[in-house]
Amino acid sequence: SLVVLFGATAGAYGAKLGSDERELILLVWQVVDLHSKKVGTLHKSLVKADNLDLSDQCREVSGLTPEGLGKAEPLDRVLQQFSQLVSSDLKVLGRSSYTLCSDGQLLIRQVLHPETSKKNFLLSDCFYSFYDLRKEFHTCYPSSAAVKDQTIKTMAEYLGLGTDEAEEDFGVWQVKTMVAIIFSMLSEGCNHVFTEPETVKYKYETGPCKGLKLTLASFLFSFFLCSSKSETVDSETVIRARGLPWQSSDQDIARFFKGLNIAKGGVALCLNSQGRRNGEALVRFVNSEQRDLALERHKHHMGSRYIEVYKATGEEFLKIAGGTSNEVAQFLSKENQVIIRMRGLPFTATQEDVLGFLGPECPVTGGKEGLLFVKYPDGRPTGDAFVLFSCEEYAQNALKKHKEILGKRYIELFRSTAAEVQQVVLNRYMSTPLIPTLPTPIIPVIPPPYTIATGSIRDCVRLRGLPYTAGIDDILEFMGDATGDIKPHGVHMVLNQQGRPSGDAFIQMKSADKAFMVAQKCHKKMMKDRYVEVFQCSGEEMNFVLMGGTLNRSGLSPPPCKLPCLSPPAYAAFQTAAVIPAEAAALYQPQALLPTARTPQASAAAPPTVTYYPAQAAQLYMNYTAYYPSPPVSPTTVGYIAAPPGAVAAAATATHTPILPQPGALVRMQGLPYNTGMKEILSFFQGYQYAPDDYNGLIQLSDQARSVLQAPKEWVCL
Repeated sequence: SLVVLFGATAGAYGAKLGSDERELILLVWQVVDLHSKKVGTLHKSLVKADNLDLSDQCREVSGLTPEGLGKAEPLDRVLQQFSQLVSSDLKVLGRSSYTLCSDGQLLIRQVLHPETSKKNFLLSDCFYSFYDLRKEFHTCYPSSAAVKDQTIKTMAEYLGLGTDEAEEDFGVWQVKTMVAIIFSMLSEGCNHVFTEPETVKYKYETGPCKGLKLTLASFLFSFFLCSSKSETVDSETVIRARGLPWQSSDQDIARFFKGLNIAKGGVALCLNSQGRRNGEALVRFVNSEQRDLALERHKHHMGSRYIEVYKATGEEFLKIAGGTSNEVAQFLSKENQVIIRMRGLPFTATQEDVLGFLGPECPVTGGKEGLLFVKYPDGRPTGDAFVLFSCEEYAQNALKKHKEILGKRYIELFRSTAAEVQQVVLNRYMSTPLIPTLPTPIIPVIPPPYTIATGSIRDCVRLRGLPYTAGIDDILEFMGDATGDIKPHGVHMVLNQQGRPSGDAFIQMKSADKAFMVAQKCHKKMMKDRYVEVFQCSGEEMNFVLMGGTLNRSGLSPPPCKLPCLSPPAYAAFQTAAVIPAEAAALYQPQALLPTARTPQASAAAPPTVTYYPAQAAQLYMNYTAYYPSPPVSPTTVGYIAAPPGAVAAAATATHTPILPQPGALVRMQGLPYNTGMKEILSFFQGYQYAPDDYNGLIQLSDQARSVLQAPKEWVCL
C-alpha cells in the first residue's frame, strides 16, 4: 500500500518549499491499495505553527489564515493522529504495511525531518522511506519532462486527466490528482511497479570516508602530483558550511542537514593553522541531488546562529579529510566510536597518565589502542591526543573532566570527528612554520617615488567600515576616478592583532586638495553591501594608527604600549640607496616605478626606500600578505622576489646596500615566551660569536628605534 502525502508550510510553495525554514501548517493524505486499486478515507489536518505569520504566497495559494491555524493541533499531535488514522484505514483495506509517496522530495527531506529535529521529537520509521512520484512517473513515461521540471499539474496534463484545481480545497485536489496519476501508472498499458523507494539515513555514519583510506605517502603523491585518479571526490557532492559554533561536532552538523544523506565520514571540520576549529566544515553528500538540496539551507539556523552554505570542490574535501596515515587508519578502524580530543597535555604525558586521568568511569576503547597522541614530524609531542569511547555515556563522563589538572596543567576536552583526527595528524606531518623563512637570495628593487607620509599636511584619507573581504582592488574600484591621484604604493590596509583586516585603510593622495575632494565625493559611498566612511587626515595621524594607536572623533589615542610597536624584519624597508640589477630591470616598467628627478634637499630629507616586492606584482598597487602575528603594515612592504643570476654580486658591490647573509648564517627561534626581549635572546646565545648589529642588520634603525631594542625588558613592546 501507498500513503499519498501532501503538505505545505507557512512560507514558500512549490520548488522553494522548505528553503525559507518556515514551519509546516498543512498535511493531507490518503491510503492507496496498489493490488485492489482501492483507496481509504482522504484526511486533511491543519498544523499549528509556533509562528503564525503567513507569507503572502501562502495566503494566496492555500487560503489559510492565522486565526484558523491557531485552533489546530501542534505538529507532534498531528503526526500521532496520522499514524493512528493510517493504521485504521489499512485495517479496513486488509493491509498491514505501507510506504509514503510524495510529490518530490522537499516535503520529507526539507520540511518534516529538519523541523522535527529542531523541535526534538522523533519521526516514525515510515518517514525514512518514501517514493518520489516525480521520479516514478518519469521512469514510467520516459518521454515526459525532466524530473526537476515535473509538477502535479504537468503530470496530470501529460496524462490528459481532466481535473479542476479550483473545485477542490487546497491540498485535497493535489492528493486526489496524485492518486489518479498512480492509477494511470498501474494500468495495463504501463504496469508500473514501485520497487526502489528513496531512503533517509537514520544517523550519520562516522569513520574514514569510504574509498579515501590512503597512506600518507600515497595521499601526498596523488594530491600534489595529481597522478592518481582513484582517490577523487565528485565536486558536485561537496558543500562548505560557514559560521558554525566553534564547539559544534560532526553530529551537530549532520543534525543541521537532517533529512539529507551525508556520505560516511563526510563531515570534515576545518582547522586553522593553530589546529583549532575555524567555524567552517566541508560536507560530502551521497549524490549531487542531495548536495543541491543542502544548498537550499543557506542561512538556516543552528541554534541562534545562521549557517552559510556554499558549493565546494572535491579537491578541498580531499585535502582536509582524505589524508590518512597508517597510524590514523588503525586508530579509526574501530567504527561507530565517540571521539574526544584532549588538548594541553604535558609533553611528558604517557598513555598510562592519560588513562589514569580519565579513570574507570570512562573506559577507553581498547585501552592504549584507543589513544592517539599527535606529534610533530620530528617526534615531539604537540600536547594533543584523541581518545575513543564505545558509547555516549563514557564520552559524557570524559567531558566532565574538562579543565581538570594533569600534572601541573589543566586539560581541555572537546568532541571530535574522524575527519578532524585525519586533518590534525596530517597537518602535523606537513607542518611548516607560521612565518615562512626568507627566500635567499633576494634583491632590492627600485622604491616607489613616495615614502610613507609624515607631518601635519592633510594629504591622506582614512576609509572606515570596509567589508572584511575587501581587498586592494575593491578599494581602487571604490575610489573611481580619484585612483589616478593616489601616490604610488599609497594604499595601506590596517590589520588587527590576528593579522585580519580591521575594516580600516589609509590612502596617501598627491595633495591635500585631492584628499579633500575624495573625502567629499566618496564619504558614505557603498562598497559591496556596506557604506564606507571617508575622512581627510594627515600622514602623522595615519602613521599613529599604523603603529597601533587609534584615531577617533576625540582625537588621537596612544598605542597600547609606552613606545611604538616595531614591525618584524619581514615588513621593514631599508633606508638606503636604491639598487636594481640589470637582469631584473626588464621585470618592471621604469615609467611606473622610477621616480622623477629629485632635488638634493629632498633626497637628503627623505632618502629613498628599498622594498621587496613579489615577482608577480608588476602592478602599482598590490595585495598584501599577512603573516602571524601581524602588526598593522602597508601592503607594499611585504613580499619577496627571487634574485636572477648575478644579482647578488651586483647588489653586494653597491655602497651601503645591506645584503642578507648567505644560507647557513641565519637561525630561526621558535617557541619563544611572549614576553621575551632582545636581552634574553642575546643572553641565550652567550658564548657564540654573532655580528653585534645582526639584530638590526635588516633594518637601518633610527636612534629612537635602536633605543627601544636596547631598552630594559619592561620597556620593550612586543
